[in-house]
Amino acid sequence: MNNDLIIKENIKLICNDLDLKNDQQVSKLYNNLWMPLTIHLANQFKEKSQPLLVGILGGQGTGKTTLTKILKYLLTQLNINSETISLDDFYKTYEERKELAKFDPRLIWRGPPLTHDVSLALKVLQSLLQCRPVVIPRFDKSLHGGKGDQIPLRDLKSDKTTNKVDIILFEGWFVGVKPIPEDKFNNPPHPIITEADKQFAKDCNQRLKEYLPLWELIDYQIILNPIDYHYSLPWRQEAEQKMKAQGKTGMSNQEIKEFVEYFWKALHPELFINTLSVSKSLVIKIDQNHFCADYMINNN
Repeated sequence: MNNDLIIKENIKLICNDLDLKNDQQVSKLYNNLWMPLTIHLANQFKEKSQPLLVGILGGQGTGKTTLTKILKYLLTQLNINSETISLDDFYKTYEERKELAKFDPRLIWRGPPLTHDVSLALKVLQSLLQCRPVVIPRFDKSLHGGKGDQIPLRDLKSDKTTNKVDIILFEGWFVGVKPIPEDKFNNPPHPIITEADKQFAKDCNQRLKEYLPLWELIDYQIILNPIDYHYSLPWRQEAEQKMKAQGKTGMSNQEIKEFVEYFWKALHPELFINTLSVSKSLVIKIDQNHFCADYMINNN
C-alpha cells in the first residue's frame, strides 16, 4: 500500500470516529479541500518562517472538530508539528464564573464574551508563537454537574509543550469575531426582540473588544459558516439525541431551543459572522448535512 492510500485510510478512520461515514463525501473533501488547505497552510508557515496561528471559527455542527483533527494529522504527514487549542480551554474557573453571574445574571451559560480568561489565552498563545515552553490549559466540562472547570495546572504539567510548534490550530465558536457598529442593533434579526435582548447583544458586542489583542495574533482565519444559521437548532437536537441514545442526560427540545437562541442573542450569525471580513482567510459554506457546499479564499 503506497503512502497516499495509507493517509486516505487513516483519514477514513478519523472520520469514522467522528461519525462521518460517507466514504464518497470524505474522499471528495480530502481531494478538494483538506489536502489543498493543508498544503496552503504549510506554505504560509514556510513563508512566515515562524510559528503560524490559524484561527478556526465555527459553531456546533459545522465540522470544526473534524477539520481540526484532519489538519493536524495531514500536517504531521508533511513533517509539520501542530498544536490544537480551543477557546473553550480558556474558560474562567467555576468560582470565577459564579462571581461573574452575580455581576451579570444574564451569563447563565459559559460561552459568551466575558466568560473567558483572555489574559491567560494571550500568555499561552504568545508563548507558543515565541517557541517558549508552556502548559496548555484544559477545561473539563463534566465537573460541577456540567458547569465545568479548569483542570488544575499541577495535573497538566506532563502536558507542557516543549517542542517547537510550527502551526497552532486555535478553534472556537467566535474566534476572530469583532465588534460591529452599534446601529446594527436598531433593527436586529430574530430572536433579538425585546429591549433586554438588544441590550444583551450590545453588551456582548462591547465585550468583544477585550478579545481583539487575541485575534490580532491570528495569521490565517478559517470560517465555517452554515448556509442558513437556523441549521444550528436541528444540529443541536441531533447531538442531544445521540447523547440520550448513549444513556446520557440530554436537554428537551424546548431547552435546546432556548439554549441555541441564547447564543444567537449574544452574537447573532447574521450580524457577526456573515459580515466578517478578514484578509488571508478561507470561508467554508456548510450545508444542512454538515458537508462543505462551497468555499471562498481571500488572500488579500
